[in-house]
Amino acid sequence: MADEKQSSLGFLYENPVVAALRETYVSFSDRREALGLSNPGNIENIAREVQKDVFLNNYTFTGLRADLTKAFSMTPLFHVSHAFSMGSQGLPPYTFAALFGTSKVFLQGNIDNEGSLSARANYRWSPSFTTRANAQIVSGPGQAMLQVDNDYTGKDFSASIKTLNPSILEGGLVGIFIGSYLQSVSPSLSLGIETMWQRQAMNSGPETGISYYAKYKGNDWIATAQLQAQGAVQTTYWRRLTEKVEAGVDMNLSFAGLGRNGGGLLGGGLRREGVTTLGAKYDFRASTFRAQVDSSGRLSCLLEKRVAPAVSLTFAGDMDHFKQQAKIGLAVSIDAAGDDLMEQQEKAAGSSVPPPPF
Repeated sequence: MADEKQSSLGFLYENPVVAALRETYVSFSDRREALGLSNPGNIENIAREVQKDVFLNNYTFTGLRADLTKAFSMTPLFHVSHAFSMGSQGLPPYTFAALFGTSKVFLQGNIDNEGSLSARANYRWSPSFTTRANAQIVSGPGQAMLQVDNDYTGKDFSASIKTLNPSILEGGLVGIFIGSYLQSVSPSLSLGIETMWQRQAMNSGPETGISYYAKYKGNDWIATAQLQAQGAVQTTYWRRLTEKVEAGVDMNLSFAGLGRNGGGLLGGGLRREGVTTLGAKYDFRASTFRAQVDSSGRLSCLLEKRVAPAVSLTFAGDMDHFKQQAKIGLAVSIDAAGDDLMEQQEKAAGSSVPPPPF
């Protein structure tokens, strides 16, 4: 009986059309393998070398800050930290954080003195597929946030599906949904696309947008270009000048008033706004210095220096010449870890166990 069923369904995968498609796919895969393409990264970090490594936007702060971190274990990873700040804009006076990580799971939670809670939970289903969830609960109304990312990393491509505050409790689907795909087309060139669908409420119509991305990687330099759905154009260029010196430039041109009711060229509502930022990063033996200046007259710098194996100092300065404003910040960070934890860290660095899915 089973043989008769198998023979009756054999035409589904043994007909000339399926054979031709299979042969085409195998031929395409062989040619793709012969190109020797590598994974290009994901679209979210397409300009990581400039925006996250060289520029200090993710590191700068104001006021006084003290971070105390205690490591209890390295395998599995378990840390707790206490952060104190004074006179800082955007940072609460006190924040407690804890994180836990294995080769498949990464958990992190923060809570401040006002009761605001933020949490991250990442799970690595396989070496190529990872799910990341971020949640935030704030005392103010309408400030809660839930974001879920599903990232797949192929040999020569990356794909991602992201949702932000999804809900069906209002009688229909609302929220923000983003899908992205980045593909290596040559050893140096990568092209990508990102689509977005969002609906804030059921009484408003959905909005869609498509953005395009390109990345070219040379021997010691990387250039990227982005054409965003709102009509903004962003380009970056990163270059390694020496073994310890990196530099980057970011040019952003946006067209204000290019929306549905913006008026455009005929209505006279279209305005071009652009900002160019130039930055550099210097790595010394026990310190790192970052500096950047933009076309709006803003100059910023940040110095991180390790004064002891467990103690580091950070100085941040920001000056806006046009607004005639200046801000400074000073921080001290203390990492407490015993000798046994240092031995665990050295063993983990030499083992083949993958790190937690940060």
